[in-house]
Amino acid sequence: MSEQKLNGNGRAPQSITYVGHATVLIQMDGVRLLTDPILRGRVAHLSHRTRRIEPTYFENIDAVLISHLHWDHLDWPSLRRLGHNTRILAPRGSAAYFAGRGFKNVEELQNGEETRVGGVAVRATQAVHDGRRYPKGPFADPVGYLVNSHHSIYFAGDTDLFPAMSHLADNLDVALLPVWGWGPTLGTGHLTPDRAAQALTMLRPQIAIPIHWGALHPIGMGMLKPAFLTQPPVAFARHAARLAPEVNTCILPIGNTLSLNGVNGADNGAQAG
Repeated sequence: MSEQKLNGNGRAPQSITYVGHATVLIQMDGVRLLTDPILRGRVAHLSHRTRRIEPTYFENIDAVLISHLHWDHLDWPSLRRLGHNTRILAPRGSAAYFAGRGFKNVEELQNGEETRVGGVAVRATQAVHDGRRYPKGPFADPVGYLVNSHHSIYFAGDTDLFPAMSHLADNLDVALLPVWGWGPTLGTGHLTPDRAAQALTMLRPQIAIPIHWGALHPIGMGMLKPAFLTQPPVAFARHAARLAPEVNTCILPIGNTLSLNGVNGADNGAQAG
């Protein structure tokens, strides 16, 4: 399995790109899915530690997957960059909120509901997290997403552990698991590095990719190089090696792509980074 740098054409046929925080580009069977897009350098009081990404890279997105309404997962300027006609999959109860911002191509999904994007099936899964948009926005139950075609990929969004993780998929190729957040501490409803490793014992994927780390931080804090920007995925890989040694852990630096070409059964070679 090869690791490729992010480039302008963005056309690796079967791949996962870690754009930063909870933003992941999934390319599979001709379909381009983008999760919780944060595509700019600043969100509220947070800076985004990302290198320049070619604007054309995010053209022709087939669907955006929104896990919940928090502003570090649902960013209106980033969605406007993709276009108001972009197809959006979002939690049940949020379509009116999107419509109020001019996004009307929105399909609501709740836990267990499924839709298709081209030849790819997308099913909403449970997530244990606060679903309110602060300070005065609506509430919608958060979700994760299970993406299925030639590969099976689980995007957890933001969540803590829940028993049904053990039954999400029988043959999961990739788990995209949050291992931190945007500050030095975490509140409830999040996976820490050790709890994300515990999730692997329930999900049993071939490959685990830690996300939700290293991208967002309070303005000015990046110059201090705090440990929370670099250490969570390393701690996750360490815990995963102990709790789920059969799972290959792949730490993708922001802007890097993991090719899934050739992944099938036990035939994979991702390594802890």
